[in-house]
Amino acid sequence: MKLLLIILSVLTSFLTNLENKTLRSDFTVTIAEEVNTPMNYPGKITMHGRCFQISMFNIDAAFDGRTMYMYSAETDELTLTNPTEQELAETNPFLYARALVDVCNTTERATNDGKETIITLTPKDQSAGINRFTLRVRNSDLVPLSAEIKEGKKTSTLKMKEPKFVGEQPKWEVIPDKNTYINDMRL
Repeated sequence: MKLLLIILSVLTSFLTNLENKTLRSDFTVTIAEEVNTPMNYPGKITMHGRCFQISMFNIDAAFDGRTMYMYSAETDELTLTNPTEQELAETNPFLYARALVDVCNTTERATNDGKETIITLTPKDQSAGINRFTLRVRNSDLVPLSAEIKEGKKTSTLKMKEPKFVGEQPKWEVIPDKNTYINDMRL
């Protein structure tokens, strides 16, 4: 029973940190399948609670708690939507981890040096679409270092680069030039 309390404590503390502090980091997403060469994509994330900004694939995305902003510099188009919970989870892996908690078995283990904790979420029902979600957290401040999603033969890995909690909160929106085409799909 004590082990279960420790597991829930680490995971709960990590999620509470994301709820109460602003996380900022550069990152690299690596997508690998058994038969293909892995592909790497750099990006940046800022997150506080459910609100976030992500820059990746020449797209700037932001969610302010209600509206999702997706700006493409290539087409100079800003799309505004009211995303579903699933769309948010597909955009932000830390929101995905939060959504998995209730439908997964959770295990944790400390790294050999004790400086990090590895939290593994395994769906109770394997029809959930993933095999497992693994999160690596630095113990000293509960900053996420990496997240890995295993789906069949495909593995997607998010590696943070110098992640930290910062004091300021940005505006959770994307404001392009005044001549940008705005595609407002909100209901």
